Amino acid sequence: MSAVERLDSGGARRSPYFTEEHEALRDQLRRFVETEIKPHALAWEEQGFVPRALLRRMGELGFLGIRYPAEYGGSELDTMATVILAEELGRSTFSGVAITALVHTDMASVHIANGGSKAQRDAHMPGIIAGEKIVAVAVTEPDAGSDVKGIRTTARREGDSYVLNGAKVYITNGVHADLYCVAAKTDLSAKPSQSVSIFLVEKGTPGFRVARELDKHGWRSSDTAELVFEDCRIPAENLLGQEGRGFYAIMSNFQNERTVIGAMAMGEAQAAIELTLDYVRTRKAFGATLWDKQVIRQKLAMLAARVEAGRQLVYHAAWLDAQGFDATREVSMVKAYCGELVNEVMYACLQFHGGMGYMRESAIERMTRDARVQAIGGGATEVMLEEVAKRL
Repeated sequence: MSAVERLDSGGARRSPYFTEEHEALRDQLRRFVETEIKPHALAWEEQGFVPRALLRRMGELGFLGIRYPAEYGGSELDTMATVILAEELGRSTFSGVAITALVHTDMASVHIANGGSKAQRDAHMPGIIAGEKIVAVAVTEPDAGSDVKGIRTTARREGDSYVLNGAKVYITNGVHADLYCVAAKTDLSAKPSQSVSIFLVEKGTPGFRVARELDKHGWRSSDTAELVFEDCRIPAENLLGQEGRGFYAIMSNFQNERTVIGAMAMGEAQAAIELTLDYVRTRKAFGATLWDKQVIRQKLAMLAARVEAGRQLVYHAAWLDAQGFDATREVSMVKAYCGELVNEVMYACLQFHGGMGYMRESAIERMTRDARVQAIGGGATEVMLEEVAKRL
């Protein structure tokens, strides 16, 4: 039986977008999630971060270097492989674990892989791929989120150094990262799109500190921080790419980030539907199981159809990117559609769990909290719809 003909555990036909190599990666990830994430992740929710040992284990198995060059320990796979990573981590039901890994692989370290000099890549990429050196990306500020041009953090050139001043907020991996890709304005007189640069800042650099760890509604096992830079002096060679080109680097990587978030959201949604199917088939009310109620069967059937549509939209956008096409419109659709849909799915699934769904011991309760940010982080739904509207 071919990969196209086989069915996955959720009943979805495996896509012709994927090769046997892709499917082998999916199977490996699914086993990893079952054996090394699910049995332990509740404890990580309590402690507020993912242990470094798990990230090193992901490095050993090749999960942190899927798209990166073999010379650094990577696998040199494509966008479709990244989608599989995100989708299977989303299916884990522990999205705090998923986002910890995905920020490292597909939102932060990509700035080094794509924009770094050979010396920077040689110095950092082997440790990044091995899970020995964890990366965060610091763009968002108290007054600038999706509006990257509005950032206020500055980097002033002084001889062979840059001096950073400013603050960042809502930074995933911000507490425990080793290396930070920091966006700052280097020319306040330039056009906003040409004033931003990106810098590498290592943990422990004088003038850089984690101001506080942030307490979140969801993603409880993902550490999130507010960062402060006060006359933080770094070597000039810590500039990533060209001065004044940081905005374009950030915008370019947003496409990858939004594809990843969409795939993760559809993994979460599929897992929620599966959990709910198990529950409604055994929970009895008024003399029959909830599954015997037509309204519940049909609601879940429609949600399953919409999740399948969302999944195929993710796959198509990723395929376009893998083929080298501009997929900005499709990726913006992915982020808007999947971010909203995963929240609709969680709302309905929690409702069908009744009182149990409201208990902290219930997986669906945690998943509902985790999903809320999918319509916010990486580009709020409203911002994404404007991007789509521009291209209609």
